[in-house]
Amino acid sequence: MASHDPDRPNIVFILSDDQGQWAAGCYGNTEIRTPAIDALARTGVRFDNFFCASPVCSPARATLLTGRIPSQHGIHDWLREGNMGPDAVEYLVGRTAYTELLAEAGYLVGLSGKWHLGDSVRPQKGHSHWYVHQQGGGPYYGAPMIRHGVPYVEPDYVTDAITRDACEFIDSTARDERPFYLGVHYTAPHSPWIGNHPEDLIGLYESCPFDSCPDLPFHPWANNGVRWGLEKQAASDGWDRTRRANLSGYFAAVTGMDRGVASVCEALRRGGLDASTIVVFTGDNGMNMGHHGVWGKGNGTYPLNMFDSSIKVPFIVRQSGRIRAGDVESSMVSAYDLMPTLLDLVGIDNPEAEALPGLSFADRIMTGETRSSPDSREVVVFDEYGPVRMIRTEEWKYVARSFFGPDELYDLAHDPEESTNLAGDPTRAALMKELRARLDAWFERWVEPCYDGALQPVTGMGQLARLGGDTPPRRCFEPFPIDRM
Repeated sequence: MASHDPDRPNIVFILSDDQGQWAAGCYGNTEIRTPAIDALARTGVRFDNFFCASPVCSPARATLLTGRIPSQHGIHDWLREGNMGPDAVEYLVGRTAYTELLAEAGYLVGLSGKWHLGDSVRPQKGHSHWYVHQQGGGPYYGAPMIRHGVPYVEPDYVTDAITRDACEFIDSTARDERPFYLGVHYTAPHSPWIGNHPEDLIGLYESCPFDSCPDLPFHPWANNGVRWGLEKQAASDGWDRTRRANLSGYFAAVTGMDRGVASVCEALRRGGLDASTIVVFTGDNGMNMGHHGVWGKGNGTYPLNMFDSSIKVPFIVRQSGRIRAGDVESSMVSAYDLMPTLLDLVGIDNPEAEALPGLSFADRIMTGETRSSPDSREVVVFDEYGPVRMIRTEEWKYVARSFFGPDELYDLAHDPEESTNLAGDPTRAALMKELRARLDAWFERWVEPCYDGALQPVTGMGQLARLGGDTPPRRCFEPFPIDRM
């Protein structure tokens, strides 16, 4: 009945959609209600500096799953096409996922929720249980889902439907002797936020001042489609009501998901699986809800942005008795470090480890382990979104752009809000040269030339086809419509 061996643990991997690190109580937000996520943090290790690999969903999720950066797996934007129908595309063909290695090692592997990595009808990457969203997002009532290989419309609140399926999967493992892996991939708190969430959740924020979300003028690079939509709503309702309605929906979506997290954790307790199950809670990418004057993530602006609020996500990991309880880890780690860490925790070798940029951080979270010294791993993370690349140290962030838009340099020690771009400061020229050299050297080391994002015209409007996957070749990225220019 599942695994009751702490040294060969089950894994429950809970993934939120568009949740900034700021949007959880355990990260200091006193307005949002996330008691279940906060409880995970109290009983596990909370990371204060966990970064996604790309500030948009599909590339970020592909990196979590494969340990490869976008310029290794070839997904550089959210997948607009190839999810359903006769032209469905398996975007990660030939790219090993850790779920495949778990399945090969005898794990029962399941997924409840969002996939959004192409060809949604067909189970991929070692999964034998497959309850997924047909696309990447959409309405919370009437969501397009797939069960037992059959597309259908889910009448229930989709967050609850995902939770219910996940709990049923956990309960069913009582009849299976194999250890299990379960991905619980919520679509929350991705938009839409208005008219899509239960009134009892919306009502929790009726008197919330939303001080945790800056009320700023629109950023000069703000996504025009989003901006125009908000301005149109504000023209009839006023800005204060428009802002409140959107924030109430976003916060409600987070709290609805948090209730699901509580139910999943209760299913583990009910099965006596707490000590033998690793629970991970994280997000695919960050989110701005007014931060920097942006409403969105990396494609909430054009040029695409690398603000910390777009790339920092919550990350909590718990296993009773085996992972430190109530600890906070401040070292910087990335989504590309997840695959080696999970495999390390369950004792499975990765035959492709030398081809991956990530490093295991298992020694930083396990009880009884001596942590690596700070100098034993480079305290730097890298990010990319098509032709936009970033290197971030503890004190500095440098953003380099291959095409449209200026480079950026931020002194994070003195300007954590990233309000002053120092890229034009002649006194910082040597520093910029050093950071650019480190950035270029790292990407040169890991990029697969046929998937090189620096050469791709990624706009944030979506990916249409797999790079190198069609003969004759198709246009792979959606350009801006003329009214967005």
